[in-house]
Amino acid sequence: MIARIWKGKTRLEHAKTYENFMNDRAVPDYSKTKGFIKLLFLKRMDEQFAHFELITFWENLEVIKNFAGEDYEKAKYYPEDQNYLLEFPEKVIHFEVFQGF
Repeated sequence: MIARIWKGKTRLEHAKTYENFMNDRAVPDYSKTKGFIKLLFLKRMDEQFAHFELITFWENLEVIKNFAGEDYEKAKYYPEDQNYLLEFPEKVIHFEVFQGF
């Protein structure tokens, strides 16, 4: 199993709207990909920003390529992300999951 990790941030006033957007748009997109296992969507707020971390779990790298494209390390964005995100990291990171609970 492979974990794919992406990070992003929004202004505080966009946090709830972005959370709703991710639930309505991104989660169904991930879920319809064969070989997708599950995801964890994390949020942390500080005085200025809402920080998001999305950890998705996949059967293997080939499955991730079906979702993200041949350059599977490239972050995938939706057009609506332009309305919320303050930065657009180009890459995500992947880890092999060797222990779970």
